[in-house]
Amino acid sequence: MRNIALREARNLLLPRLVSGELDVSEFELGAIEMFNITGDRMTIPMQPDEDGYTGRECPECKSYFKIVFGTGLKDTTHCICPYCGHKSDHSQFYTQDQIDYAMSVAKNYMVSELQKVLKNAFKPKRSSRKGLISIEFKVKTGRLPPIQFYQEATLETQVECKQCTLKYAVFGVYAYCPDCGIHNSQQILEKNLELAQKELDLTATVDTELAEYLTNDALENVVSAFDGFGREVCRMYADKTASPAQSADIRFQNLTGAQNNLQKHFGFDIAGSLSPSEWSAAIRGFQKRHLLAHNSGVIDDDYVQSPMMQRQLKDVKSQSRRVK
Repeated sequence: MRNIALREARNLLLPRLVSGELDVSEFELGAIEMFNITGDRMTIPMQPDEDGYTGRECPECKSYFKIVFGTGLKDTTHCICPYCGHKSDHSQFYTQDQIDYAMSVAKNYMVSELQKVLKNAFKPKRSSRKGLISIEFKVKTGRLPPIQFYQEATLETQVECKQCTLKYAVFGVYAYCPDCGIHNSQQILEKNLELAQKELDLTATVDTELAEYLTNDALENVVSAFDGFGREVCRMYADKTASPAQSADIRFQNLTGAQNNLQKHFGFDIAGSLSPSEWSAAIRGFQKRHLLAHNSGVIDDDYVQSPMMQRQLKDVKSQSRRVK
């Protein structure tokens, strides 16, 4: 009877360990599937956070992100790291917390079932009254192994991909979509520009003081958004240039400097599609933003001596002489 009980216990759903890792040969979205020594399967659902996001961890760079299962591409089993771009099967993106949780659930279940089997196999039974010896078997059950619950981390940015509609969350702002792989840099820029436009639209409905504040805030946000966008694009393609480190460090709050650096490292003229007046207006706007952000809007010598302002002062003097 004891041998039968042990054989039944051996066939319980028990995680197979291979070099310390779970042997997962199939994948179910939002769950971990584990197999015992006889090939039986146990599916353990992963619990998403309060917003529906489930954690993922890149097997290549070990970075953490989250996605909402059920959004994005249909019938896909692959996942793309939003940080390094590594692509692999979803079963390779479990977090350590999720694996520990699944292991604890499986162990808890295994011990519980084992206790049931042993209780049934060794039910209290006395020998016949005529016998000289009385034998009684009892199975004492201990505490079940604890389940290691976990909580998904909070991330800075939640994004819904414009290409495939996957909802995902990342550290920072810029990232690749874990489903379709498209980079979100342009999407983030467009969203920030939309918000700035809404601020400008509001200026027509408020008093002068608030309108000025909204205009200045919109200008600062546009410059910051463009700087972030430009730096991210340069970082993405820096390894294709002769000087990757310098190419990845190009900044865009100074448009003239950015123009020179882009031409030097990428052979691209940022002002190529703009008319001279449009380019001048853009530079002037970025310079005004610098005053707002760093000098409380007060014009200083650096602003007056800037090439753009010197050209404008020269034009004003020339027009003044023609009027006289």
